[in-house]
Amino acid sequence: MKNILIIGATGQIGSELTMLLRKNYSGNVVAGYIPGAEPKGELKESGPSAIVDITNPQQIADAVSQYQVDTIYNLAALLSAVAENKPQLAWKIGLGGLFNTLEVAREKHCAVFTPSSIGSFGPGTPKDKTPQDTVQRPKTMYGVTKVSGELLSDYYFTRFGVDTRSVRFPGLISYVTPPGGGTTDYAVDIYYSAAKGEKFVCPIAEGTYMDMMYMPDALRAAVEIMEADPSKLVHRNSFNIASMSFEPNTIYQNIRKYLPEFEMQYQVDPLRQAIAESWPNSLDDTCAREEWGWKPEYDLDAMTQDMLAKLKERFGR
Repeated sequence: MKNILIIGATGQIGSELTMLLRKNYSGNVVAGYIPGAEPKGELKESGPSAIVDITNPQQIADAVSQYQVDTIYNLAALLSAVAENKPQLAWKIGLGGLFNTLEVAREKHCAVFTPSSIGSFGPGTPKDKTPQDTVQRPKTMYGVTKVSGELLSDYYFTRFGVDTRSVRFPGLISYVTPPGGGTTDYAVDIYYSAAKGEKFVCPIAEGTYMDMMYMPDALRAAVEIMEADPSKLVHRNSFNIASMSFEPNTIYQNIRKYLPEFEMQYQVDPLRQAIAESWPNSLDDTCAREEWGWKPEYDLDAMTQDMLAKLKERFGR
């Protein structure tokens, strides 16, 4: 039995991860949320929830004590494009919030998962098959918080023995949660437009490759890394994980296999394009495969078929 607290449970990853954890484990799986972003529907009805603002360490501690939490999934963060417009808030949530979480975990003996990102790399990083251990000098506040979070999480493991683990998520594509201001979110938007029968205006330039992953694989990675045998973990914070790498025209042409009338045009957003160009084209996830058996299940075509089917059903088309 596990007692788990998800901080940021109503966010892009949190809502789906909370439901998966409730399906997988007996015990309390607590949906932590901030006022104004309350759990709704099945997320609210299927298990306990608590107000947990990551900038308030007492709220974290209270939830951990009340529900006898042994594992914390810390998903609170501003996404890349949003963080560039609100850098002070991004730091407060991303690093200040992580520090609060790790302190509670140290005092109350919890394991902690805090996702990192391909955004933790920068323009000086090798772009193709980016190694597990390489240069990390990001040029965005989102990236700065992610690489700093990796270092802080490793510090709490080596200094205090807190069981910290993490993966570097690529762009995540989901039919459940709408896009939330990430640079890779065009790859979610394009499916929504296609399923609605609308022309898509792409903010990322043709030829811009980025690593992507279908949400079911990402959720499974977040669960599997926390279940991994700690004696086999050479790395902890944070593992490269990979599934597929593509550029806008690749995904467009794949969608047109199933919706030949679908149209796309380009209107490049300079901010998102600059962020995208500073990130890797593809990641080398050999260490994750060797140390805890990571393996993706979805490729681009399988994802496209599933996304279109699920979204068409939602939109009644």
